[in-house]
Amino acid sequence: MRRTFRDIHGILLLDKPLGLSSNQALQTARRLVGAAKGGHTGSLDPLATGLLPLCFGEATKLAGWLLGSRKAYEAEVRLGATTTTADLEGEVVETRPVPALDPAAIEAALAPLRGRIVQVPPAYSAIKQDGVPLYVKARRGETVDVPSREVEVHRLDVLERTTDTIRLHVECGSGTYVRSLAVDLGANLGCGAHLTALRRLWVEPFMAPAMITLDQLRVAAEAGPDPLDACLLPVEAGLAHVPRVDLDPEGTRVLGFGQPVPLGEGAAPGRCGVWGADGRLMALGDVDGAGVLRVLRGLNLPSV
Repeated sequence: MRRTFRDIHGILLLDKPLGLSSNQALQTARRLVGAAKGGHTGSLDPLATGLLPLCFGEATKLAGWLLGSRKAYEAEVRLGATTTTADLEGEVVETRPVPALDPAAIEAALAPLRGRIVQVPPAYSAIKQDGVPLYVKARRGETVDVPSREVEVHRLDVLERTTDTIRLHVECGSGTYVRSLAVDLGANLGCGAHLTALRRLWVEPFMAPAMITLDQLRVAAEAGPDPLDACLLPVEAGLAHVPRVDLDPEGTRVLGFGQPVPLGEGAAPGRCGVWGADGRLMALGDVDGAGVLRVLRGLNLPSV
C-alpha cells in the first residue's frame, strides 16, 4: 500500500531504539507520521538510545539551531580496555588491569574533563573531512587525522561504580563526544576505557521529555491521523526557552517582507520567537542592542 505524505508541521520527541542510526530512525518515523519533510536535531550513534527530537515540515528550519542546545546523557564506561571505535562495537586494541580506585581517585580523573575543555573526537565519527565522514575513511583503512575541538562539559558525575564499570551522568554542549570522555577518563585512570552504553535523557528546551517510541508511533498510525498528530508537539515548542515577541499589524507586514522591525530601546536583546498579529508564529528572530528585530529563520506556517 502506497503511503500518502502530508504537509505536517511539528516536533516528535522520539525515544530512539538501540541499533538504529539517527537517519534510519528519522525515516521510519517520517513514514509512520506521513510527513513530507523531516530532519533530526543531532545524531545519536546506533549504540545510543533516548531522546532524538525530530522536526517535520516548517519545524525543520529550527533543527540546525537546536543542534547547539545543551544535552544530558547517562553513560556506562568499561574500564581496562580501549577499542578502535571508543565503544563496544570496535575491536579491542589494548587491555590493562584496573587498579584499585577510591572515590577520590575517580574524582581526580573526572575533574579535568569538566568545563571548557579540548577534546579529540573519535576517528569513527560522523564529522566530515573533504565531504566524507571520518568513519567511512576509518573503515577503508585510511589514516584519519582528527582535529581537536573545544567543547563544554557542564556536569560529569558518578552515578554508580562496580569493579570495572562506571556509570556517569553527563551534561554537555553541542559537539561533545561522550565516547571521547570515556577514552580520556580511562587515560586519566591509567587503565584505558571505552563506552558500553549511552542514553540521551534530554535536549534543551525539552528538559522533561515525554518520549514516543516507534512501537507507540506504529499503534498511533494504525488508529488514524488524529492519534498521530497527538504525538507531535507544535513548532513553537522548539522555542520554549526564548522570549516571545508579538508584533502589531504594521510590524507583521514589515517582517513579512523580511525587513527589520524597530521594537524600541526597551526590547530585550537576543534570540526570540516572533508571532504576528494574527497569532501565527512567523520566525526565529534576533533583537540587537538598539532594539531592532531581524529574522534568523522565517517560518511559513498555516494561519491559525
